[in-house]
Amino acid sequence: MSDYFLIESRDPFECADVHAQCELALGLSQAGHRVRMFLVQNGVLPARRGARANGLSALLNAGIPVLADEQSLRERGIRPAALVDGINPAPLELVVDALAAGSRVLWH
Repeated sequence: MSDYFLIESRDPFECADVHAQCELALGLSQAGHRVRMFLVQNGVLPARRGARANGLSALLNAGIPVLADEQSLRERGIRPAALVDGINPAPLELVVDALAAGSRVLWH
């Protein structure tokens, strides 16, 4: 079993292949791997309550942790209280921590 730290930086409303990243996360999780999704840059936009975030909902329903970069949220004026339940703000340093811990990090 491997540890995967997937980073999504794109807005799914502008980039259709963001859905493939969510499918990858689900597939890895179903195969027994530990998976976390980290949203950065415009990838935080669907994390807002009321945004159409079907892919993120599927991840949360599957028990996959979804985190949103604190700085990216601040830059876009998104307050933590405005996030979908289950999506938590987190510092960018988690990427470095994941690399140091030997996680397989995939940035999209």
